[in-house]
Amino acid sequence: MIMANKKSAKTSAKFSSEMFADVPVLQRKWQAAVRPGEKLPHYEDVMLGSLGRLADHIVLLRNVDGVLSVSHTGRYVQTWLNDERWDIPLSALPPDCATALTEAAANARENCRPYLASAHCVRDGLVRTFDVLALPTRSRWGGILVGVYVNERNAQYNLLDTIFSATDEGVLSLAAIRDARGEAADFQIVHLNQGAARLLMQPATELLWRRLSAGGNPLAAPAVMNCLRGFVGNGPGGQFEIDSGDRCLRLGVTAFGDMLSLTFSDVTALKQRELSFRLLFENNPMPMWVFDAGTMEFLSVNDAAVQHYGYSRDRFLDMTLRQIWPEDEWGAHSAALREVGDVYQSSRDWRHIRADGTEIHVLTFGRRVAFEGRDGYLVAVVDITERRAAEARIAHMAHHDGLTNLPNRDFYQERLREALERSRSGNRRVAVMCIDLDLFKNVNDSFGHPMGDRLLKLVAERLREVVRDDNVAARLGGDEFAIVLAADVSPNEASGFAERLIDVLSAPYKIDGLEVVVGASIGIALSPGDGTTSEELLRNADMALYRAKSDGGGVHHFFEAAMNEQAQKRRDMERDLRAAFSNGEFELHYQPLVDIAADRISGFESLLRWQHPQKGMVSPAEFIPVAEDIGLIVALGEWVLREACAEAMKWPADVKVAVNLSPVQFRSRNLVQAVISALAHSGLSARRLELEITESVFLAETEANLAILHQLRELGVSISMDDFGTGYSSLSYLRSFPFDKIKIDRSFVKDLARRSDCLAIVRAISGLGRSLKITTTAEGVETTDQLDWLRAEGCNEVQGFLFSAARPGHEIAALLSGFAERASKAA
Repeated sequence: MIMANKKSAKTSAKFSSEMFADVPVLQRKWQAAVRPGEKLPHYEDVMLGSLGRLADHIVLLRNVDGVLSVSHTGRYVQTWLNDERWDIPLSALPPDCATALTEAAANARENCRPYLASAHCVRDGLVRTFDVLALPTRSRWGGILVGVYVNERNAQYNLLDTIFSATDEGVLSLAAIRDARGEAADFQIVHLNQGAARLLMQPATELLWRRLSAGGNPLAAPAVMNCLRGFVGNGPGGQFEIDSGDRCLRLGVTAFGDMLSLTFSDVTALKQRELSFRLLFENNPMPMWVFDAGTMEFLSVNDAAVQHYGYSRDRFLDMTLRQIWPEDEWGAHSAALREVGDVYQSSRDWRHIRADGTEIHVLTFGRRVAFEGRDGYLVAVVDITERRAAEARIAHMAHHDGLTNLPNRDFYQERLREALERSRSGNRRVAVMCIDLDLFKNVNDSFGHPMGDRLLKLVAERLREVVRDDNVAARLGGDEFAIVLAADVSPNEASGFAERLIDVLSAPYKIDGLEVVVGASIGIALSPGDGTTSEELLRNADMALYRAKSDGGGVHHFFEAAMNEQAQKRRDMERDLRAAFSNGEFELHYQPLVDIAADRISGFESLLRWQHPQKGMVSPAEFIPVAEDIGLIVALGEWVLREACAEAMKWPADVKVAVNLSPVQFRSRNLVQAVISALAHSGLSARRLELEITESVFLAETEANLAILHQLRELGVSISMDDFGTGYSSLSYLRSFPFDKIKIDRSFVKDLARRSDCLAIVRAISGLGRSLKITTTAEGVETTDQLDWLRAEGCNEVQGFLFSAARPGHEIAALLSGFAERASKAA
């Protein structure tokens, strides 16, 4: 039963031409019976009285204990229902009739209005249409009685003929015509629908009873005729396609002896889509394949997939998806496939295995398709292996040192924090080591930075060989490295490891045929005693390293609480130094330089003094290195130059002033300009300014520093080498630059009278000075015996407490006057 065209009584006029006049009569009768103020008419006013012949078409329905039942049926309705019984539930009636009555009655009861429906019933292959009008009424015993009028329309039609006529598919029947030998020689069209006429592009009247051999349509082609002959008497049938160039028809054949039933459809658009698919699939430069959704077998692969993965096409088509997945991703791949809908896009990248065993990273995009009658997925693959490698390289670079490929500071601290987290659960110790290469700066200065970089790479290789397992070696910057020993280590184990590491790093390095030797100093901090955070441990290990460097290098030191106190003193001094410069707490004192032969003061060495407001006078040995480390020495040195030149202008014109220069001032590259500025500002003659340097100036960037020294000499300034004889290569410096003066260190003067080696050194330096026409000045002269020895050895100039300690600038005039007066008395 098919219900359709349901309308209320208000719209019934629209269909009046399609039904008997009984329906509108009953509707008017129902409407006239409705009394004012009531929704439903009484049963007796509608269903009794003048119904006449209509009573045979009425079935009365009532609700019995919630079940809709037949209370009365007319003779026509009994024929329709094929049942004469009364007082039976609707479920006992034929299903098509019961469905129509149930739906009509339910709508009428709910809306309290007549309800009209059309019911289509199939009887003996014929489709019969009935009008079903449900009229709701009130029962005198309470409740609602529904009278349903049923009547058949005149129109009837054959269901199969209707279906065949209405379908777009072609349906055609052929009768085989046999020749004298009994073989099927031709076929005659004995039946066809409009769909077949349209697909064969000829009117149905021309095709009916036409022989195929007469031609004029695609079925007449010899190849088609041969196929049709093959079906006659040889089985139930089959399927094939006809391609006429501009169109493609797909035929299904069913054989009944000499009769063939053909169904065919136009698959031209489908074929074009398949062709487009093949072009897109087969010629696509992106690897693509189709796999069976159930078995995961490869059904087809394109050339790009064959080339990219390295499997032959035959091998590919013998494989399943699982065979290109790494085993550790089987579960994840399978789970992803179970959740795939009609369209799929990678939510992550996957690994695939190529024929040579290598792995690639891919993104996959898929769509469900029907392929050769099987449910499958079309998949496109994007290889992102290079992208992932580039991302990995970037991530690696973010956590590793670009020169040595060791972990950098950030990665080191991260691993240190992880090791500390693990150690807390087991109450284990973690060792942190800070390593600094000894004499590395000499390598850079002597052979250049490229050589230094190669040395750092070799150091990194040795660290990788020694530091293994969960331990980490990192480069923090420059020639500073660090190590985490993550296992539970005792102080003795840490000490033994540090000693072995110093030996390994101190062994000679072969670079371009040169043998380069550096040492290593190590500072060690152990958790939890020396700190519980990565910051604390690194800071304390660094303090221990500073102590190791202070002890001359080549050793290791553990962190001690006293080091923290020293570090705090250092931080206090850095703070106080910056404040002292701003507050003008520095001053210059001057120590006389005495010409032995003339017995007069030939000049003064300016010495920096710091008068701390709380600590009093601070030794230069304490604050000068700190000033150099924090970069204050450049500004402080320029101030000393200006002050010394200005003070010297107050002295006699033949008295010079000597100023000590820090190697750091040479690195600033502003030294020459600072000297010019000090001379210009004070008006002092350049011949009266003497600049004292130490050999460390020659250890750093020799060529550049030599150029600066020559520029100073060109100004007329004298250059003096301080502490001569205490370095490694002092004699070579005399060849590099023509000094005006060399100063004999006080360590040789102190034991001049008691040690023959000191006397020999002083004699050699004095003789060297005479030969090279360089003035020699002896420092630290405190006794007349020392003065006599120096005079006897030909030394030109002396300074020391025998003559005077360093004095403030306001005392210099009195000192000059007193010395002149003493000299005149001696004369």
